Amino acid sequence: MIWGCFSYYGVGPIYRIPGIMDPFEYIRILEEVMLPYAEEEMPLKWVFQQDNDPKHTTKCATSWFQTNKIAVMEWPAQSPDLNPIENLWSIAKRKMRDMRPNNAEELKAAIEASWSSITPQQCHRLIASMPRRIEAVIAAKGAQTKY
Repeated sequence: MIWGCFSYYGVGPIYRIPGIMDPFEYIRILEEVMLPYAEEEMPLKWVFQQDNDPKHTTKCATSWFQTNKIAVMEWPAQSPDLNPIENLWSIAKRKMRDMRPNNAEELKAAIEASWSSITPQQCHRLIASMPRRIEAVIAAKGAQTKY
C-alpha cells in the first residue's frame, strides 16, 4: 500500500506503508512525511484534503490536525470521492503499463519513477478542475459524474 500527496506545485513524497494502515500509522505518516513536505513546499496558507476513510476521521486524527493548526477541507459523509489524487494514481498506473517489475524492489522503483514523472502542470489542471467537479456533483444531485 502506498500513501502519497501533491499540491498545486507538483507531486509530493510517496511512502510505502508497511503492513496495515491504522489511525496511528496515518498520523505517523502525516507527522513524518506530509508535514515536512508541506512546510517546505507550501509555506503559504493551504488546506488539506482527504476522503472520509474512518481512519482519517478518528478523534486522534482530528485532534492531530487541530494541534498542528492544519485546516482540513470539510467533506460530507457518503459523498462522491472527488479527491484529485485519485486521478494522479491513475496517471501513475498508466505510466507503469509497460513496466514489468520482477520483485518488490523493482515495483517500488517503478512506482517512484511513474509518480515523479507527473508534471506540475498536471497537478495545476487537477486543482483547477475542483470547481467543475463540485458543480458536476451538484448538477447530478450527488450521483456519479465523469470525475
